Amino acid sequence: MHDSGISIWFFIGLSLLVNGVLITGAGIWEVMNPPANPSIVLFHLHANVWWGAILTAFGALYCYSSLQNINRKVLIFQNEE
Repeated sequence: MHDSGISIWFFIGLSLLVNGVLITGAGIWEVMNPPANPSIVLFHLHANVWWGAILTAFGALYCYSSLQNINRKVLIFQNEE
């Protein structure tokens, strides 16, 4: 395992973040413009808004934590010189 570069968890977090924002946006659109005859059971719970919010939160958490690890490695490297 290499100590340099960006962790794979940053890119996983970025993917979760982008997907979460898109799903949340689509869910908010459906809340504002509901279908005339919703055929989905439990449509009133708006699962896509909740699921998108969860994905967005986890994506932001992964991105933030991986960037903090990069900053720590840079500080340790600078102190060794």
